[in-house]
Amino acid sequence: MRATWKLHLLTVFLLLFHGAGGDDWSGDYSKLSGIIIPGLASTQLRAWSILDCPYSPLDFNPLDLVWLDTTKLLSAVNCWLKCMLLDPHNQTDHPDCKSRPDSGLSAITELDPGYITGPLSSVWKEWVKWCIEFGIEANAIIAVPYDWRLSPSMLEERDLYFHKLKLTFETALKLRGGPSVVFAHSLGNHVFRYFLEWLKLEIAPKHYVKWLDDHIHAYFAVGAPLLGATETVKGTLSGLTFGLPISEGTARLMVNSFASTLWMLPFSQYCKGENKYWNHFSGGNERGHQTYHCENREFQLNFSGWPTNIVNIEIPATRGYEAYPSVNDMTTTNFSSVECGLPTQLSFSAREIADGTLFKAIEDYDPDMKRILYQLKKLYLDDPVLNPLSPWERPPLKNIFCIYGTGLKTEVGYYFAPSGKPYPDNWIITDVIYEIEGSLFSRSGNLVKGNPGAASGDETVPYHSLSWCKNWLGPKVNITRSPQSEHDGSHLQEELNVEHRHEEDILPNMIRLPRVKYITYFEDSESIPGRRTAVWEIDKANHRNIVRSPVLMRELWLQMWHDIHPDAKSKFVTKAKRGPLRNEDCYWDYGKARCAWAEYCEYRYVFGDVHLGQSCRLKNSRADLLLNYL
Repeated sequence: MRATWKLHLLTVFLLLFHGAGGDDWSGDYSKLSGIIIPGLASTQLRAWSILDCPYSPLDFNPLDLVWLDTTKLLSAVNCWLKCMLLDPHNQTDHPDCKSRPDSGLSAITELDPGYITGPLSSVWKEWVKWCIEFGIEANAIIAVPYDWRLSPSMLEERDLYFHKLKLTFETALKLRGGPSVVFAHSLGNHVFRYFLEWLKLEIAPKHYVKWLDDHIHAYFAVGAPLLGATETVKGTLSGLTFGLPISEGTARLMVNSFASTLWMLPFSQYCKGENKYWNHFSGGNERGHQTYHCENREFQLNFSGWPTNIVNIEIPATRGYEAYPSVNDMTTTNFSSVECGLPTQLSFSAREIADGTLFKAIEDYDPDMKRILYQLKKLYLDDPVLNPLSPWERPPLKNIFCIYGTGLKTEVGYYFAPSGKPYPDNWIITDVIYEIEGSLFSRSGNLVKGNPGAASGDETVPYHSLSWCKNWLGPKVNITRSPQSEHDGSHLQEELNVEHRHEEDILPNMIRLPRVKYITYFEDSESIPGRRTAVWEIDKANHRNIVRSPVLMRELWLQMWHDIHPDAKSKFVTKAKRGPLRNEDCYWDYGKARCAWAEYCEYRYVFGDVHLGQSCRLKNSRADLLLNYL
């Protein structure tokens, strides 16, 4: 019977792409394809050169791991940096060493495989293990790694990445007969967005939406920094070490050689780049006019819609007004400070970061700013396909699930000052502003005035940026909140047909019990015929670890199971109850001296079990386990 249950699981999960839409591939489980687009620094890079490292027994040879090999990083950091650095102006490799992204699932599961380093650098490994446990075939899951150091245009120019991604979708359809599900994490969502815009120039307009419908069944946007991330500015000015044993100055040198750093700069929701796609087909002139347009609300509201000014920087006033491109916006108090030669503090909003005003203001005090301004204009603001520093409207895909963590202490603003040291250590962070559950606090714990959101972000990306996808929902939204752990539905909360105004947050009128982690679902299947949009907010889910979250994996599989079942009664999977799906979900209840969830689990010892909970397993007779979720 257990074998029957496993076969049943194999069949229903492999039916994912057959959906409820009645396509002609429905019913054939062999047509599954899942495409994973990893995030920033989530793909292994391997050496494609021979590099002798003096004073170290470890050299770099072709196919040696570069990102990430902590052994070589610790023993030969200068050699390692040569293999990581890119030319800041043309994004070419270092003359002595070049690296290229690895391929296949192994490139994204563990960045630094090893007994100790493997678990610490694990990214998609748990996700792949879930796929294996539920019987997904090895060739049904396709990873599409990329060189996360490059800008989008350079990805295409050097590696033909988007051509290859298009071929991946088309090959999957031809080989397996059905469309794909896209799983993108962090920066991978920006990569996918650029691909969708690039595709418009490759496919005739009248065939564009049909191509998407034929090749993409659903898009799961996980931890998407849809309006950018403030940590990008921190990395640009002071360095972001990624937890590696290197100095912040070294990290800054490395990160600022990557053009991809600017891809996730925070930007205003009220400023948009011109639509180069329609300009292309209308024969308009792309140059000679402003390519970044802001609504009046940008200048009427504070902080570009963000909780606070993102950068507050102290500059020694030694050159007069010409060093400050936005000096006309400064108060007379600041003028007097400049005239007296005193340090001046300037504040910059998200718009002033994305359009380069911040970098122009400090270019006389930082030798790296001219390079950043060059990259910003050439690779982003003037990109012929898309200016990615502009808000993303809902893509024309059939099913979209936007998933992110909330409720964690997240950086939203910084105070910088000159350190008195030479580049790259010429700026220090004097204070940090955090968002914590609807309030703003400084690093010292003082309350800060501003416009905090209803919740806080995922420890890396602010809530304002993560929750932008709520604007993809329609005017009527169904909201459900339930505990993340297994539950019988007694603590379920629902609100139906909640009114939603575009560009306004949706705040459910629901309670929260202390020490209970919830998942809140915002669902809309009516506003766009034949299209579904859902937003899942997962309490206390960390940005990096969310792809390893058992809660996310459970909800993902249940939604896919619901999608393909012919007896599904609703547009989305029911939230009425959540029981164990795997043996790992069963545990020992010491209060009742039995396995918890007796309806699903039983005590069954297997040689090698070392504690009672390990012997709690799913009952063999529950072949219809998933039928509870229709």
